[in-house]
Amino acid sequence: MNRQDHELPSDDRPRHVPKTEYKFSHVTTQRYLPTPGKAPGWPFAEIGHWKIDVNATSADWISELRDWRREHLTRIGFDDANYRRPELQWAQRNFVHAQMMAEDRYFYDPVEGRYTVDRYLDDLEQRYGGLDSVLIWYVYPNIGIDDRNQFDMAADLPGGIEGLRSAVADFHRRGVRVFLPTMPWDNGTREQGEADWKAIARLVKEVGADGINGDTYNGVPRAFFDACDALGQPVVVQPESTISAEEHLIWNVQSWGKKAPNEVVPPVAKFKWLEPRHMINYENRWGRDRNHDLQYIFFNGVGYNAWENIWGIWNQFTPRDAESLRRISTIYRAFAPLMVSADWTPYFPTLQAGVFASRFPGEGRVLWTMVNRHEYAIEGEQLAVPHREGVRYFDLWNGVELSPRIVDGSAVVEMRMEGKGFGALLACDAASCEGVDALLALMANYARVPLASLSSQWTSIPQRITDIAPTKPVARAPEGMVTIPAGEFVFAVGGVEIEGQTWDGLDVQYPWEPSARRNHRRRMTMKAFHIDRHPVTNAQFKRFIDESGYVPRDAHNFLRDWCDGAPRPGWENKPVTWVALEDARAYAAWTGKRLPHEWEWQYAAQGSDGRLYPWGNEWRTDAVPPVNRERRLAPPADVDAHPQGASPFGVMDLVGNVWQWTDEFADEHTRAAILRGGSAYQPQTSHWYFPQAYRLDQHGKYLLMAPSKDRSGMLGFRCVVDAE
Repeated sequence: MNRQDHELPSDDRPRHVPKTEYKFSHVTTQRYLPTPGKAPGWPFAEIGHWKIDVNATSADWISELRDWRREHLTRIGFDDANYRRPELQWAQRNFVHAQMMAEDRYFYDPVEGRYTVDRYLDDLEQRYGGLDSVLIWYVYPNIGIDDRNQFDMAADLPGGIEGLRSAVADFHRRGVRVFLPTMPWDNGTREQGEADWKAIARLVKEVGADGINGDTYNGVPRAFFDACDALGQPVVVQPESTISAEEHLIWNVQSWGKKAPNEVVPPVAKFKWLEPRHMINYENRWGRDRNHDLQYIFFNGVGYNAWENIWGIWNQFTPRDAESLRRISTIYRAFAPLMVSADWTPYFPTLQAGVFASRFPGEGRVLWTMVNRHEYAIEGEQLAVPHREGVRYFDLWNGVELSPRIVDGSAVVEMRMEGKGFGALLACDAASCEGVDALLALMANYARVPLASLSSQWTSIPQRITDIAPTKPVARAPEGMVTIPAGEFVFAVGGVEIEGQTWDGLDVQYPWEPSARRNHRRRMTMKAFHIDRHPVTNAQFKRFIDESGYVPRDAHNFLRDWCDGAPRPGWENKPVTWVALEDARAYAAWTGKRLPHEWEWQYAAQGSDGRLYPWGNEWRTDAVPPVNRERRLAPPADVDAHPQGASPFGVMDLVGNVWQWTDEFADEHTRAAILRGGSAYQPQTSHWYFPQAYRLDQHGKYLLMAPSKDRSGMLGFRCVVDAE
């Protein structure tokens, strides 16, 4: 970019130190550029970081890096045409993005049966200033419970594709762009019959989405970009993982960033440096303290993925981090063109050790973003910037106009920065300062509350178990049921979630626990109860339909494997599937029964000796149906086909045929059901599919949204009656 006469003075600096030899060729496969002031590989984060003098080396470092950029763009044959396309330039203002679970209760109200986009966005605006874009995530972790593929999961959202289209329109009404996901690893469920890029392009076109997120992609392949263009629906493609093949920078005008080194000198994002208009949304989904993340994005002028609902685990921003993001995004949105300046320069010299600044110049104005890496506040002189007459200076972060000292053609600026805090300096000539006063008043109001006064303590949110009303007690087991006697029972079980490690807030919170966690153990005194010997069958459920006239409010996928309102011939004695939790509860109420608590199900399956399987401690293939590893579901086995799988009490078909509904849990944002017993279906090709839990000390957690999506071809239930 050529400088114009009306631009502010440059940041040219005297090169008074010996030229340092930097080796940049090795960064071609890395996310971040080596920082000035150290040799690559020197562990200054552990020792000697107080010796670093970035000011003394950064000028030569940047000069070398500019040479590397010119060479590297040539090596990848870089063409910036897609960054100049007007229909894609919104990505350059996409500062705050969020991956959002479709199951989030702020997004969809299961009681009213409608999308509540306004409630979802209002909450985020109140807490951290709102979104520029959202990724609606409706696939993992439930995919793989049956043979529905990633595109089926979209079609099974409440209201189907039309419902998704309406939600997208609601986001657009609020000025928020929408991404949809695609994943290359879904090759174990139903074959789609066409290439992923063609299928997702059709879906994007149909619902009016703006972008595609490539889950696990290190750069979304060109085929996705071209497929959408071919349908007249140009999109921003956004890989979940950092770009590895640098040529992808040409059509991936946006990407995520991850795991920036937390060193005293903040690193520079490589792809932002290669193409300053390339928007990065930094992602640290499991981060409890996001201060380093936010300092990193502010130093680089990139965006953030404000991801809080992680597969149903709520990892909310702390008040301090939320307020930091609000103030950062307010400045970003006010000066969006500057944040993608071709002349962006990191490591602008500062006057305080441990304070780092980047310079973002534009027509008639310059913005410096600053971060204080110290734990303590820094006051006094911070920057000395080139000055000319008529230029005004503003401390944007604190919302005040400045009157700097002018020394030898430089304006020496004094500002206060909180410990681990932020700063922003704006210099503009008279013609370019329009609108600054309103922003200044807003930022001054924010600054009345110091970040240090806000809590940075993270805590998990509480869950509650959904009540199950007792039945009328009966003395003897009704027909088809088994009496489980009273006794002492050690309820020991753990969740099989793929992610989350053992962090607080994972899995579920039983009534006797202070928070949700993966592993649970409690010695319980069990009352006697009666439980169905077998799961409820198709024939039994048909009788319920015929005699009660039951019709679900949301009928999508209801009894999907029946034909003409009846089970298929020969399927009468197979467990009923494609029934939602609501459907199972309706059946139980009609029969005078209820669904079991999880610990009742486990006690009936395990007895009091802690065995791993209903029949003992060793797996037996003759006790369960054959495993199905194909891409399509096979019919469940008859409920009485494997008597060798009986529990100590004689309860049958507990493990390995179809999953079974038990308890429901809910927190403020997510509902989930505990599923027991596993199923015969094991889709292959990926470890991301819904994991099995055949052992009696394991359970599955199944996210709930609406019956249309919750129903599954591998999920049934059995009932319980209380005993006198």
